[in-house]
Amino acid sequence: MTSTLAVAPWRTFATEVRAVRRLSPSFLRVTLTGPDLDRFADNGWDQRIKVAVPVPGTRFPHGTAWYEGWRALPDAERPPLRTYTARHVRADRREIDVDFVLHGDTGPAGRWALRAAPGAELAVVGPDAGYPGTHGGIEFRPPAGSALLLAGDETAAPAICAILERLPADATGHALLEVPGEADALPVAAPAGVSVTWLPRGTAAHGSRLTAAVTADSLLPALRASAAAGRDDTAADTGILWDVPDAPAETPVYAWLAGEASTIRGLRRHLVSERGLDRRAIAFMGYWRRGHAEN
Repeated sequence: MTSTLAVAPWRTFATEVRAVRRLSPSFLRVTLTGPDLDRFADNGWDQRIKVAVPVPGTRFPHGTAWYEGWRALPDAERPPLRTYTARHVRADRREIDVDFVLHGDTGPAGRWALRAAPGAELAVVGPDAGYPGTHGGIEFRPPAGSALLLAGDETAAPAICAILERLPADATGHALLEVPGEADALPVAAPAGVSVTWLPRGTAAHGSRLTAAVTADSLLPALRASAAAGRDDTAADTGILWDVPDAPAETPVYAWLAGEASTIRGLRRHLVSERGLDRRAIAFMGYWRRGHAEN
């Protein structure tokens, strides 16, 4: 038996495609299977994983030193790594679902997903259930008793849907999801006290409908700018836009924001500077940056 002392929080899982299902014009679900996916930790929420887009002739490094091995590969042989959400985990069946957002043939992960067929191989880096501690990769950490504001574009939709399906029955709040079109509104289970609003973008600018919905949201009517909240001190857009408080402030509302970086930065600034929400009650993540998409 392997000692837990030798188990790292994350490991590489060798998988292959079991099934592909088109959920909508913009969303594709790929079901992966593998001989050791029974060891994939089902942590739920917005659990991040990495997928390694295959490069012909290159085997993705395995073991606890996978990252060092990946970095050591020549540029032309290094499989592109992209971040996704573990949408569903069925460890008893050795399966996980990963939902891909399709923007056409515009990036390595998108191209792979468009061509994915049963039997296609894909290396996945994810949490090892044999690890006795906290794996990391979960940014949804609401304080008890806070109403929830979940807001994001299509790249955040898989994570928001995964969060909604794990919420306790007494949860309250709003989920706002901007997607490319009306047909991209996906069925999702949520507690009765959490409203889910899909915002088809159509020909509008990316982020415009989400921004309008958040700034008009009625969840924050009693909050106002105050000295306690202070101004938004988010780093300039040229840096990494990712800030998740380790110990969220206990406030009436907890916000989880993810999607295109400049949009999310604007939403965070609005919540802090104009609506008076404590910045320690906001998890915000720039999943991608306009002009530098990594699908």
